[in-house]
Amino acid sequence: MPDGNDLTRALGDVMRPVGEARGLPNALYTDPAAEAVERQRVFLGGWSCIGFAHEVPQPGDAVPIDHLGTPLLMLRDRDGQLRVFENVCRHRGMILVETARNFPGVIRCPYHSWCYALDGSLRATPHVGGPGVNHHASVDRSRTGLTELRSGVFLGAVFVTFSAHAPEFEDWIAPLTERWSDFADRPVFHGGAEASFALELSANWKLAVENYCESYHLPWVHPSLNTYSKLEDHYHIEMPRCFSGQGTTVYAPDLGETAFPDFPNLPSRWARAAEYIALYPNVLFGVHRDHTFAIRLEPLGQGRTREHVEIFYSTPEAATGAAFAASRQANTTLWKQVFKEDIFVVEGMQRGRSAPGFDGGRFSAVMDSPTHCFHDWVADRLAR
Repeated sequence: MPDGNDLTRALGDVMRPVGEARGLPNALYTDPAAEAVERQRVFLGGWSCIGFAHEVPQPGDAVPIDHLGTPLLMLRDRDGQLRVFENVCRHRGMILVETARNFPGVIRCPYHSWCYALDGSLRATPHVGGPGVNHHASVDRSRTGLTELRSGVFLGAVFVTFSAHAPEFEDWIAPLTERWSDFADRPVFHGGAEASFALELSANWKLAVENYCESYHLPWVHPSLNTYSKLEDHYHIEMPRCFSGQGTTVYAPDLGETAFPDFPNLPSRWARAAEYIALYPNVLFGVHRDHTFAIRLEPLGQGRTREHVEIFYSTPEAATGAAFAASRQANTTLWKQVFKEDIFVVEGMQRGRSAPGFDGGRFSAVMDSPTHCFHDWVADRLAR
């Protein structure tokens, strides 16, 4: 990890205009000390994605999540509201839930049997005042419920913040909901087991974002996609300090099967348009007239990332109906192939970050501005 002065200078170079800037320094991709700083300032200091709403479809469903070493519990309460708590008992810090399951009643700690309702409130404290005495003044149940995190859902992805200083979710997500107002308030329907897959990358999570942001690599890395969506058909998308990505004006894949129904009443521009945006820090979204997808990036160390890919459709019938089964499989196969094609590039950049003479690289002022937009955001978070 560079010392304070060196890091400050490096981050300052990153935040220069795109044609003059350097990329983020190597240590931010390779040094464990940098990873710890990034965890606090980039992830825990703002909003980040921890999972997907379809993982807890029914009241009582609960899923334990390890989010950068922090144990969380995502669940659906009795009223159908999705909530996120720290997955620890308030008594002695024992992990409450080890595997995904449904709780028909309360959540019971396996250590001393303290019990919590699905709204997080503490409901039972057996023998807390001695054998057979289940109440004691030293434990105020009304103030000893599970620790809840602020959370929100957008296009099926679940976000949380650990920071009291982070804006409200609706304010934080507003720039993207405004851009995608045609999709933001619509329900999306998960395509089931065949619409969910994960990819393992021997690379830092930031490189997955950098690659996703831009279309510059399309002719060489995605030859099949490039046959109908060429480099010249793409445009940049940039919202500084928030998100960046790319769009295409010729979305027209031929899946060779029954066409999915479009989202109703879309403006005509979406007949051929599609957009792909990285919402910082760790979600990659894609929207199309007939389906969306979201990729949650799970950092597993400086040189490892897991991509959780989930595909959603416009109607329940398109998502799970038998008539669309072949089309769903073809769609999943298409996207899996596209995302797999990126792996060698992302992993190659990770290996390249071990070259002492590489200073973060340069940007094309014409082709690389979405990636520079992301570097600028990371640098700003780390410089605070």
